[in-house]
Amino acid sequence: MDGDADISTPARLMGEPARAAMLVALLDGRTLPAGELAAIARVSAATASAHLARLVEGGLLRARPLGRHRYFELAGPEVADAVESLQRLGPRPPVTSYAQSATARRLAEARSCYDHLAGRYALELADRLVAERTIAPLEAGAPGAILSTDGPLARRLRLHEAPTPGRRPAVRGCLDWTERRPHLAGALGAHVLAVLLGEGWVARVPGDRSLRVGDELRAALGG
Repeated sequence: MDGDADISTPARLMGEPARAAMLVALLDGRTLPAGELAAIARVSAATASAHLARLVEGGLLRARPLGRHRYFELAGPEVADAVESLQRLGPRPPVTSYAQSATARRLAEARSCYDHLAGRYALELADRLVAERTIAPLEAGAPGAILSTDGPLARRLRLHEAPTPGRRPAVRGCLDWTERRPHLAGALGAHVLAVLLGEGWVARVPGDRSLRVGDELRAALGG
């Protein structure tokens, strides 16, 4: 329609299976080389190069040169939001092995969503911050508000040290594709995940974007 954004352009870029696999692989905020993305998408190096060029040209990825190689990352949190939104609409692949089942459970429990925490523990953390009146109740896709940084969990997460967000919202609700409720995103969400990783409350799992939850986070959230 006249005046509306043309959603068909990014939709075509995301709709090709190899490109979709590359975008999902970068959802955890990592920067990966073309060779690794080719292996993830199960395509040749030449085919991967062509796909990556289209994603960069279309504004979905950024390329960073490092020596003789180029590394790729999502162009920003709005791209991660779009990919996560499509995950909520898309059918889940059938689980045909124990390894797939274990990965699905880990992803549902805790994972990185670009630069913030997602999954069941993200919802529990957001609920606790709302309950102690650190943040206002979250709405999906909408800016939120910081009410205080004096609550017990806020102090443990050092929210008073969170950097000034700049152009980015300090708090934003991001609809969780496995839990169907908004978790904490924005500058504060990025700060929280950085603290959780730095303190060892969560740890990255090699090979996917799930996060291993430590006893400290379980205890802080009451189980």
